[in-house]
Amino acid sequence: MNMTKPTHAGYFFAQSVTDLAQRLRAGSLTSVELTQAALDSIKRLNPILNAFVCVDASVALAQARKADELFEQGLDLGPLQGIPVAVKDNIDTFDYVTTYGSAHFAGFKPEHDAVCVKRLREAGAVIVGKTLTHEFAYGPTGDRSLQGAARNPWNADCITGGSSAGSAAAVASGMVPLALGTDTGGSIRIPAALCGVVGFKPSFASVPLDGVFPLASSLDHVGPIANHVEDARLLFEVIAGRTCAPLANPRPLRIGWIRSGSFGPVDAELDSQVYQAAQQLFGEGLQEVDELAQLSADMKATLQVLQRAEAFNVHAERMQSAPHMFEAEVRERLELSCEVRGWQYIRAQSSQARLKAAMAQVFKRYDLLVSPSVPITATVVDAREVQVGAQDIDVRAALLSHTSAWNLTGLPAISLPVGLVRGMPVGLQVIGAAGEDDQLLRVMAQRFAGHAVASEPTER
Repeated sequence: MNMTKPTHAGYFFAQSVTDLAQRLRAGSLTSVELTQAALDSIKRLNPILNAFVCVDASVALAQARKADELFEQGLDLGPLQGIPVAVKDNIDTFDYVTTYGSAHFAGFKPEHDAVCVKRLREAGAVIVGKTLTHEFAYGPTGDRSLQGAARNPWNADCITGGSSAGSAAAVASGMVPLALGTDTGGSIRIPAALCGVVGFKPSFASVPLDGVFPLASSLDHVGPIANHVEDARLLFEVIAGRTCAPLANPRPLRIGWIRSGSFGPVDAELDSQVYQAAQQLFGEGLQEVDELAQLSADMKATLQVLQRAEAFNVHAERMQSAPHMFEAEVRERLELSCEVRGWQYIRAQSSQARLKAAMAQVFKRYDLLVSPSVPITATVVDAREVQVGAQDIDVRAALLSHTSAWNLTGLPAISLPVGLVRGMPVGLQVIGAAGEDDQLLRVMAQRFAGHAVASEPTER
């Protein structure tokens, strides 16, 4: 991971949760001190980055004092005890306002925690606040929300990516060491890549969605954003309610590089940088995978139908009674969504099953697939067109192009920060076989630990 600091950096920038946990248990640090450091960083940086939309110091510090009291009593709830964590604003928290990024829910406070938040509390984590989400998580840019646009810590004129916009900015800037995000088409991995942190989308249904506001029920996932893969694993274990299995007997990994262009145009410098990082992580034996180019159009079309139909199902009554309360761009997407016919949805479900089976066949030949997480670097806030090579393409389509297939097929996928291109972060995406979350996290924690990559691309 390139350790160059972003323009806006707080206390937790690049810090390891494992190290912080050891210091808490050694008594050289308290949870109150950590939580106050988070609150101080938020106070200094949030007016610039707009990552947090709700913070309550008294609530956070009360949780921290409880964690410290448990340590004093000799009670240890696990490695996240006393660690500050941020929660995306589409995930319910009983003690913080949860708006889902929309005027429809301004000031709303849920009665109960989401299951993933409940598990965090049971593990002794300190929930410091709620982070900005693109309205109803329906957008990959992170600049359409009741609370405005989140800003990239590397350049505050630029987007974070979305929809877990504030969670990625909060971790990348060092306001907190961990955050929860959600991912329906790339909403954890896109902002993780654009902000220079680790973002993990688990296999479908690995983490309960109870208490998470739905976008598309067959595509939604909850997962961690962190500074390090090992930290992401610790958070995943808590919210999944289980411990990751140890690495299987080591053997040479079969790694497939998804050929550039398979899912759309890629910035040439970014492509070179990511490919170089893949070689450093996996050696020279990367094999190019070309069969996915034949599936990509079908994957995109299938996901679009499922997402549109399921999203409109969630918002049909609001679209009828109060369409003016949606942000204009999100409302336009929902207006398109209502055009999906029943037969198209049923057909898309069949296509999804077929594409899952096709990916199972691909993973008989490979252990992992790798590609750029996002084919461009962060664009300026509100930009909706970007030039890639000689082509002018839609920013939103570009952001989603390399991530959404793995929501459709439910495969675990992680974005790793692999340096800078023209001063902005880029990410390497690593995709595992269905249900192989544990092995993906263990392998990447092992390979990526302390890994340094070049900050500028080289010729390929």
